[in-house]
Amino acid sequence: MKQRTFDPAGVVFGVVVPIAAAALGLIAVELWKSRLPEQIATHWSGTQPDGFMSPNTSAWTLAIVIVLVGGGCSALAALAHGLLIMRRTMLMIGLTVVGLITVLQLAILERQLDLTAVDNVEVPGWALGVGTLVGFSVGLLGASLLRDYRERTDADSPPPASLPRAANLDLPIVEPLGAGRVALTILFSITAAAAALTCWLSESWWPVAIFAPLAILTVSLMRYELIVDRAGLHVRSLGMSAFDYSIGEITGASVREVDPFSDFGGWGLRSKGRGNYAVATTKGPAVFVTFANGQRLTITTANAEHIAGTLNTLCSQR
Repeated sequence: MKQRTFDPAGVVFGVVVPIAAAALGLIAVELWKSRLPEQIATHWSGTQPDGFMSPNTSAWTLAIVIVLVGGGCSALAALAHGLLIMRRTMLMIGLTVVGLITVLQLAILERQLDLTAVDNVEVPGWALGVGTLVGFSVGLLGASLLRDYRERTDADSPPPASLPRAANLDLPIVEPLGAGRVALTILFSITAAAAALTCWLSESWWPVAIFAPLAILTVSLMRYELIVDRAGLHVRSLGMSAFDYSIGEITGASVREVDPFSDFGGWGLRSKGRGNYAVATTKGPAVFVTFANGQRLTITTANAEHIAGTLNTLCSQR
């Protein structure tokens, strides 16, 4: 695979989109300046506006926030050699922020067109939900288009004979990792209850559009899928690749006992030092895999012995 410094999809979605969103707010103010009051409402306390700015000052302030905050997060997606799952997660978070601010800004401007007094202008609550949903959807699309351009190096020898081997190969091996169905059901129930309560209190539907992306992002950090086949070792999240290593890159797989918090400082997808990654979702056995490019991956699973043996056997057959 050709080595790249920047991921083209990451540049488009992580850099160009936030800049375009910031520019959209500036263009809107320029086009509507003759219809906007000299001071527009920009901040609310409850339902009453309590902060005011000139349209140009507000537009430039939000443009800077969009580029620095939303763009700062999503720009990491452009770095081709960064950890793919991290680039995807940061892109979704960053563009959610960009979408929220952009749609809310345009809705606030539109609501104040042709007004002379803005003391009683209400914040357009629907824009919070629509902006979050639009930003997250664009981020999810961009995340699905990102590719892994990390360095790939083939191993030049089979795994040491001291490492476990599998008596038989029953492929593919597919294992869910992380939160189980019961935990996810509880999570979604709590999220749905919070969304329903917020909808009732606000007498609007828009909180659902905020809680839905938040629930999906949370699941992406709590639920993974491990796949071992003749092609290699794969870990997926939200149906997208988190880690993809070919059999030719693996130098060996062993079994070790892992405590996520003491060994990696926490639960879930972790990084401890350069090239040392973990999907640590439970305390107990884990398969520890090393690669010819120097990277290491630890995956906690009750089936660690069989997975390590299968990987070593496949590597020996390559």
